[in-house]
Amino acid sequence: MKKYLIKGVYNAEGTKGLIKEGGSGRRAAVEKMLGEIGGKVESFYYAFGENDVYLVIELPDEISATALALRVNAAGLVRISITALLTPAEIDEASKKSVSYRAPGE
Repeated sequence: MKKYLIKGVYNAEGTKGLIKEGGSGRRAAVEKMLGEIGGKVESFYYAFGENDVYLVIELPDEISATALALRVNAAGLVRISITALLTPAEIDEASKKSVSYRAPGE
């Protein structure tokens, strides 16, 4: 399965819901949602700063990741971004792939 990093920012209403439900309640809801689409949570952290929540998750494919982002962002209480994560072996494979590229102005 593919791994993804999710960064999320709660708006005021989302924060009120988080306070009401608690961090453990939100994690349980996310685990349930991911399980329904064949995924799972690897790590789940709340944080101070630019983002309120960070998750590393596993999903079967990019379609599942896109469906997740669409559904969560459409709800409007937390804004998430999803980044595909690559293993060192995947970087090794990519670095061996030939790509014809001409830089601008060359």
